[in-house]
Amino acid sequence: MSIVLYHHPYSRAANVVWMLEEVGVPYSLRWVDIMAGEQKSPELLALNPMGKLPVLTDGAAVVSESLAIALYLGDRHAPGRLAPLPNDPERGTYLRWSCFSPSVIEPAAAAHSSGGQFNARAVGWGTYEDMLTATEAVIGAGPYLLGERFTMADTVFGGTLRYMLMFKMIEPRPAFTAYVQRLEARPAFQRSAAKNAEVMAAHGLNR
Repeated sequence: MSIVLYHHPYSRAANVVWMLEEVGVPYSLRWVDIMAGEQKSPELLALNPMGKLPVLTDGAAVVSESLAIALYLGDRHAPGRLAPLPNDPERGTYLRWSCFSPSVIEPAAAAHSSGGQFNARAVGWGTYEDMLTATEAVIGAGPYLLGERFTMADTVFGGTLRYMLMFKMIEPRPAFTAYVQRLEARPAFQRSAAKNAEVMAAHGLNR
């Protein structure tokens, strides 16, 4: 298998397993004990100077950052299926909402939960309330971000929203929970959950 995911189920690499299952290409998981600090080992730092997971290698290609991995996998292994092609009018919407998750949802929710005060006009993510309204609006009637079409954007956006809801970092609006439930019902998501659970059991980790 040319694709290797450096993985720990308590990291964002757990969501990348879902991405890989959606793409449907062979891959292997490389255990990284983040509790022991192995993500800061020379091997990992050579791949990702941040010393963080996830890191994915595909032959000679090295990709870190969840969003980058999602876009890479879609373009490289599922073009036109999970990633709109460059000449597809939906490409812009796909990129827009893929990037919305790490650049708006995450920082707005983190700032809100920490009680941080920011000038909404000076930061890229605006206000927590505006983020919630925009998130609810884009989910809309669904079932996915591009309507009936599931894409890698849903793995990034939906994966973030699922995490935020799980740890009570975002208001559990009905549209949010319904969207996450639709994603969790996908066979690829269920396969990824089973694989993450297998790794947890193998290493004696609690759910």
